Amino acid sequence: MTDPAPITLYYWPTPNGHKITIMLEECGLAYEIRYVDIGRGAQFDPAFLAISPNNRMPAIVDPDGPDGSPISVFESGAILQYLARKTGRFHGRNAREQVAVEEWLFWQMAGLGPMAGQAHHFRQYAPEPVPYAIARYTDEVNRLYGVMNARLARHDYLAGPYSIADMAAYPWVRPYRNQGQSLADFPHLEAWYRRVRARPAVARAIAIGKRSPQLEVDEEARRVLFGQRARQ
Repeated sequence: MTDPAPITLYYWPTPNGHKITIMLEECGLAYEIRYVDIGRGAQFDPAFLAISPNNRMPAIVDPDGPDGSPISVFESGAILQYLARKTGRFHGRNAREQVAVEEWLFWQMAGLGPMAGQAHHFRQYAPEPVPYAIARYTDEVNRLYGVMNARLARHDYLAGPYSIADMAAYPWVRPYRNQGQSLADFPHLEAWYRRVRARPAVARAIAIGKRSPQLEVDEEARRVLFGQRARQ
Protein backbone atom coordinates (compact mmCIF):
# COMPACT_ATOMS: atom_id res chain seq x y z
CA MET A 1 0.00 0.00 0.00
CA THR A 2 1.49 3.33 -1.05
CA ASP A 3 1.57 6.38 1.16
CA PRO A 4 -1.07 9.02 0.36
CA ALA A 5 0.02 11.89 -1.86
CA PRO A 6 0.90 14.99 0.17
CA ILE A 7 -1.34 17.98 0.54
CA THR A 8 -0.02 21.02 -1.33
CA LEU A 9 0.09 24.11 0.87
CA TYR A 10 0.33 27.50 -0.81
CA TYR A 11 2.12 29.46 1.87
CA TRP A 12 4.01 32.51 3.00
CA PRO A 13 5.23 32.91 6.60
CA THR A 14 2.46 35.19 7.86
CA PRO A 15 0.10 34.59 10.79
CA ASN A 16 -2.48 33.08 8.46
CA GLY A 17 0.14 30.85 6.90
CA HIS A 18 1.32 29.68 10.33
CA LYS A 19 -2.22 28.56 11.20
CA ILE A 20 -2.12 25.88 8.54
CA THR A 21 1.39 24.61 9.16
CA ILE A 22 0.45 24.27 12.84
CA MET A 23 -2.62 22.18 11.98
CA LEU A 24 -0.78 20.03 9.46
CA GLU A 25 2.01 19.40 11.96
CA GLU A 26 -0.45 18.66 14.77
CA CYS A 27 -2.26 16.11 12.60
CA GLY A 28 0.91 14.56 11.18
CA LEU A 29 -0.34 14.98 7.63
CA ALA A 30 2.10 14.82 4.74
CA TYR A 31 2.35 18.13 2.90
CA GLU A 32 4.57 20.09 0.57
CA ILE A 33 4.95 23.85 0.56
CA ARG A 34 4.70 26.09 -2.47
CA TYR A 35 5.70 29.62 -1.60
CA VAL A 36 3.47 32.48 -2.72
CA ASP A 37 5.70 35.57 -2.66
CA ILE A 38 3.06 38.13 -1.73
CA GLY A 39 5.54 41.01 -2.02
CA ARG A 40 6.21 40.25 -5.67
CA GLY A 41 2.66 39.56 -6.83
CA ALA A 42 2.70 35.75 -6.99
CA GLN A 43 -0.82 35.78 -5.54
CA PHE A 44 -2.10 37.16 -8.85
CA ASP A 45 -0.86 34.25 -10.93
CA PRO A 46 -3.87 32.81 -12.82
CA ALA A 47 -3.07 29.28 -11.65
CA PHE A 48 -3.15 30.45 -8.03
CA LEU A 49 -6.33 32.49 -8.55
CA ALA A 50 -8.04 29.33 -9.78
CA ILE A 51 -7.44 27.94 -6.28
CA SER A 52 -7.75 31.13 -4.23
CA PRO A 53 -9.97 33.66 -6.05
CA ASN A 54 -9.46 36.27 -3.31
CA ASN A 55 -5.73 36.36 -4.25
CA ARG A 56 -4.73 35.54 -0.69
CA MET A 57 -2.72 32.75 0.82
CA PRO A 58 -2.91 30.23 2.42
CA ALA A 59 -4.70 27.74 0.25
CA ILE A 60 -4.42 23.98 -0.05
CA VAL A 61 -4.98 21.29 -2.61
CA ASP A 62 -5.75 17.90 -1.10
CA PRO A 63 -5.37 15.11 -3.70
CA ASP A 64 -7.49 12.86 -1.47
CA GLY A 65 -10.65 14.92 -1.11
CA PRO A 66 -13.91 13.88 0.56
CA ASP A 67 -15.02 11.83 -2.46
CA GLY A 68 -11.55 10.56 -3.28
CA SER A 69 -10.86 13.22 -5.88
CA PRO A 70 -8.73 16.35 -5.39
CA ILE A 71 -10.20 19.39 -3.67
CA SER A 72 -8.85 22.91 -3.23
CA VAL A 73 -9.69 25.05 -0.21
CA PHE A 74 -8.97 28.74 0.36
CA GLU A 75 -9.41 30.95 3.46
CA SER A 76 -7.48 29.89 6.56
CA GLY A 77 -10.55 29.27 8.71
CA ALA A 78 -12.15 27.08 6.07
CA ILE A 79 -8.89 25.15 5.68
CA LEU A 80 -8.71 24.54 9.44
CA GLN A 81 -12.30 23.28 9.48
CA TYR A 82 -11.69 21.08 6.44
CA LEU A 83 -8.61 19.48 7.98
CA ALA A 84 -10.42 19.01 11.29
CA ARG A 85 -13.23 17.16 9.51
CA LYS A 86 -10.76 15.14 7.46
CA THR A 87 -8.85 13.94 10.50
CA GLY A 88 -11.57 14.05 13.15
CA ARG A 89 -9.26 16.08 15.39
CA PHE A 90 -9.19 19.46 17.13
CA HIS A 91 -12.80 20.36 16.34
CA GLY A 92 -14.59 19.23 19.51
CA ARG A 93 -15.71 15.82 20.68
CA ASN A 94 -19.44 16.55 20.53
CA ALA A 95 -21.87 19.12 19.15
CA ARG A 96 -21.58 21.41 22.18
CA GLU A 97 -17.78 21.52 21.98
CA GLN A 98 -17.93 22.06 18.23
CA VAL A 99 -20.11 25.13 18.72
CA ALA A 100 -17.52 26.57 21.11
CA VAL A 101 -14.70 25.86 18.65
CA GLU A 102 -16.58 27.56 15.83
CA GLU A 103 -17.47 30.57 17.99
CA TRP A 104 -13.84 31.25 18.82
CA LEU A 105 -12.58 30.39 15.35
CA PHE A 106 -15.01 32.85 13.79
CA TRP A 107 -14.14 35.40 16.50
CA GLN A 108 -10.54 35.19 15.39
CA MET A 109 -11.34 35.37 11.71
CA ALA A 110 -13.71 38.34 12.05
CA GLY A 111 -12.06 40.21 14.92
CA LEU A 112 -8.58 39.43 16.15
CA GLY A 113 -6.99 38.86 12.74
CA PRO A 114 -8.39 41.90 10.92
CA MET A 115 -7.89 44.29 13.85
CA ALA A 116 -4.35 43.07 14.57
CA GLY A 117 -3.60 43.31 10.85
CA GLN A 118 -4.71 46.94 10.78
CA ALA A 119 -2.65 47.66 13.91
CA HIS A 120 0.38 46.15 12.17
CA HIS A 121 -0.26 48.22 9.06
CA PHE A 122 -0.59 51.60 10.72
CA ARG A 123 2.15 50.94 13.28
CA GLN A 124 4.69 49.30 10.94
CA TYR A 125 3.95 49.88 7.27
CA ALA A 126 2.03 53.12 6.72
CA PRO A 127 4.22 55.63 4.85
CA GLU A 128 3.43 58.31 7.43
CA PRO A 129 1.98 58.17 10.97
CA VAL A 130 -1.78 58.41 11.28
CA PRO A 131 -2.31 58.95 15.03
CA TYR A 132 -6.06 58.33 14.99
CA ALA A 133 -5.67 55.01 13.13
CA ILE A 134 -2.78 53.91 15.35
CA ALA A 135 -4.81 54.59 18.50
CA ARG A 136 -8.00 53.10 17.05
CA TYR A 137 -6.53 49.72 16.11
CA THR A 138 -4.08 49.47 19.00
CA ASP A 139 -6.96 50.02 21.42
CA GLU A 140 -9.18 47.52 19.63
CA VAL A 141 -6.49 44.84 19.78
CA ASN A 142 -6.12 45.62 23.47
CA ARG A 143 -9.86 45.10 23.91
CA LEU A 144 -9.72 41.78 22.08
CA TYR A 145 -6.79 40.64 24.19
CA GLY A 146 -8.98 41.44 27.18
CA VAL A 147 -11.74 39.22 25.79
CA MET A 148 -9.26 36.36 25.45
CA ASN A 149 -7.84 37.00 28.90
CA ALA A 150 -11.29 36.78 30.50
CA ARG A 151 -12.09 33.57 28.65
CA LEU A 152 -8.74 32.01 29.51
CA ALA A 153 -9.20 32.81 33.19
CA ARG A 154 -11.75 29.96 33.20
CA HIS A 155 -10.38 27.65 30.49
CA ASP A 156 -6.92 26.40 29.52
CA TYR A 157 -7.79 26.90 25.84
CA LEU A 158 -10.28 29.09 24.00
CA ALA A 159 -12.91 26.42 23.36
CA GLY A 160 -12.12 24.23 26.38
CA PRO A 161 -9.86 21.51 24.91
CA TYR A 162 -7.05 22.58 22.58
CA SER A 163 -8.52 23.11 19.11
CA ILE A 164 -8.26 24.85 15.77
CA ALA A 165 -9.48 28.00 17.53
CA ASP A 166 -6.19 28.16 19.43
CA MET A 167 -4.22 27.41 16.26
CA ALA A 168 -5.98 30.33 14.57
CA ALA A 169 -5.43 32.82 17.39
CA TYR A 170 -1.89 32.00 18.45
CA PRO A 171 -0.09 33.26 15.31
CA TRP A 172 -1.87 36.60 15.66
CA VAL A 173 -0.78 36.98 19.28
CA ARG A 174 2.89 36.13 18.54
CA PRO A 175 3.67 39.64 17.16
CA TYR A 176 2.02 41.34 20.15
CA ARG A 177 4.78 43.93 20.44
CA ASN A 178 4.13 45.11 16.89
CA GLN A 179 0.51 45.58 17.92
CA GLY A 180 1.53 47.83 20.81
CA GLN A 181 0.62 45.27 23.48
CA SER A 182 2.27 43.72 26.53
CA LEU A 183 1.30 40.19 27.55
CA ALA A 184 2.16 41.13 31.13
CA ASP A 185 -1.11 43.09 31.13
CA PHE A 186 -3.04 39.87 30.38
CA PRO A 187 -1.76 37.10 32.68
CA HIS A 188 -4.23 34.40 31.60
CA LEU A 189 -3.57 35.15 27.94
CA GLU A 190 0.16 35.03 28.61
CA ALA A 191 -0.14 31.61 30.30
CA TRP A 192 -2.14 30.32 27.30
CA TYR A 193 0.44 31.76 24.93
CA ARG A 194 3.19 29.83 26.70
CA ARG A 195 1.15 26.61 26.72
CA VAL A 196 0.52 26.77 22.99
CA ARG A 197 4.10 27.81 22.19
CA ALA A 198 5.41 24.78 24.11
CA ARG A 199 3.58 22.28 21.91
CA PRO A 200 6.12 20.43 19.69
CA ALA A 201 3.96 20.74 16.56
CA VAL A 202 3.62 24.49 17.08
CA ALA A 203 7.38 24.83 17.52
CA ARG A 204 7.96 22.89 14.28
CA ALA A 205 5.50 25.05 12.38
CA ILE A 206 7.05 28.30 13.57
CA ALA A 207 10.52 26.96 12.72
CA ILE A 208 9.30 26.32 9.17
CA GLY A 209 8.31 29.97 8.96
CA LYS A 210 11.70 31.12 10.19
CA ARG A 211 13.45 28.99 7.55
CA SER A 212 11.19 30.27 4.77
CA PRO A 213 11.81 33.24 2.48
CA GLN A 214 10.89 36.48 4.22
CA LEU A 215 8.93 39.47 3.01
CA GLU A 216 11.06 42.37 1.79
CA VAL A 217 8.95 45.49 2.19
CA ASP A 218 10.34 47.79 -0.47
CA GLU A 219 8.45 50.15 -2.77
CA GLU A 220 7.41 47.36 -5.12
CA ALA A 221 6.07 45.30 -2.23
CA ARG A 222 4.17 48.30 -0.86
CA ARG A 223 2.55 48.84 -4.24
CA VAL A 224 1.61 45.16 -4.54
CA LEU A 225 0.39 44.72 -0.97
CA PHE A 226 -1.26 48.05 -0.22
CA GLY A 227 -2.38 49.44 -3.58
CA GLN A 228 -4.83 46.77 -4.67
CA ARG A 229 -8.16 47.54 -6.31
CA ALA A 230 -10.64 45.33 -8.14
CA ARG A 231 -8.98 43.42 -10.97
CA GLN A 232 -11.06 43.28 -14.14
